[in-house]
Amino acid sequence: MSMRLIDGFDGVLADLDGVVYTGPRAIDGATNALDKLEGEGKSLAYVTNNASRSPEEVATHLRELGAPATAEQVFGSALAGAQLLAAKMAAGAAVLVVGSQILADSVRAQGLVVVSSSDDRPDAVIQGFSPALGWKDLAEAAYAVTAGATWVATNMDMTLPQERGFAPGNGSLVAAVAAATGKSPLVAGKPEAALFETAARHSGVERALVVGDRLDTDILGGNRAGMATVLVLTGVDSVQTALAARLDERPNYVIRSLGELYVEYPAITADDGAYSCGAAVARASGSTVSINGRENDLNSWRAACAAWWAAHPLMTPHSAPEIVFTTAG
Repeated sequence: MSMRLIDGFDGVLADLDGVVYTGPRAIDGATNALDKLEGEGKSLAYVTNNASRSPEEVATHLRELGAPATAEQVFGSALAGAQLLAAKMAAGAAVLVVGSQILADSVRAQGLVVVSSSDDRPDAVIQGFSPALGWKDLAEAAYAVTAGATWVATNMDMTLPQERGFAPGNGSLVAAVAAATGKSPLVAGKPEAALFETAARHSGVERALVVGDRLDTDILGGNRAGMATVLVLTGVDSVQTALAARLDERPNYVIRSLGELYVEYPAITADDGAYSCGAAVARASGSTVSINGRENDLNSWRAACAAWWAAHPLMTPHSAPEIVFTTAG
């Protein structure tokens, strides 16, 4: 008995970049799919590692693209970072903010004092993305971190999907400071579970479906939060990277795009090592996955993932499997 993917859940926690939009443009069918959730009685929250825009700005942008959104539905890593910092520091502690005005405002809202230089002897450094950041900002962070300041990163996304390709994300800038100091930060956003738990709690969701395009942030974070995860193939990761995913980054479901939330999700059945999904059948043997099915049929890859993951339930194999397509069915 197959059912639509959305039917098993009471709410969606959706990533933004690579799921709802890429650069300035909405992904085909995405806003329509999000619009339908309310009529289905499902709640919606957006969980983003972006720390450079306020929830109001994110919601306005989403509405301009045609997606349903209020500021209350947006959960970003600026808030998560500021809350993590507030839990570690005494009230009134001095914090060097390397990031956006939004991040600085979030830190002040937690009763902490924002300073602009390592000469102010900050107790902590919080680092989040802003397109205006330059070498001097990273240098100030490095001086303060070396001097012993508590260091929090809003997120560790190495790349930022842009219309022209993948640009360095906050994780790349954090990595520069880490390389210079030999230290590593506490991380607030995805893939930590807290951001997902906060979003689900505020949305009143009990059976959340986490939708994301990145295995190392969205899927890992949703898995850590004990939630169901679905990988969409409109952003960073692909069926090939999903197949070879690390143990804790394996999604429960794979769909092409948000619109497929409303399509029947085929059951996967196992019979003596053969995993069937739709018309496709896959087997794992040694370092090879053989698939009887069409390469452009997503069910072939769903079956392949089931077979390979079942063959390696407790550890991640050292290398990706070799994939062999046998007679196309």
